[in-house]
Amino acid sequence: MDTAAETTTPLDDGFEWAIVEIFGHRKHAGRSREEERFGAKMLRIDVPTIGINQAEGKPAEVSGVESWTTHWYGGASLFSYTLTDEATVMRINRPYVPASRYIAPPDRYDGDAAEDVSILDDVDDEPRF
Repeated sequence: MDTAAETTTPLDDGFEWAIVEIFGHRKHAGRSREEERFGAKMLRIDVPTIGINQAEGKPAEVSGVESWTTHWYGGASLFSYTLTDEATVMRINRPYVPASRYIAPPDRYDGDAAEDVSILDDVDDEPRF
């Protein structure tokens, strides 16, 4: 038996990347598989918790998976089960990144405000009919 081939082959742990809807009300995206718990077949879905790095004065960046949250559901509670890929799961679970601070551009009028109003001096005060 070739031991080098065994170490390079990844282990198949039975997980699939999926989007799962429960009773049509809850939606989870993560890695899932079927497991037996409490004497019945159940769906196990591990949802990634993705962190963000936000340094002062720089835009926020997604840092990667910090942890996994596991949910268990019985087969009768499944409404939808959609196979997908890892990139889609990470995009769905990405936290909201607030917009960076917007700094307004400088005022386009550099001069005195009285200079801008001086053109109104030529207007007659009496209405014309």
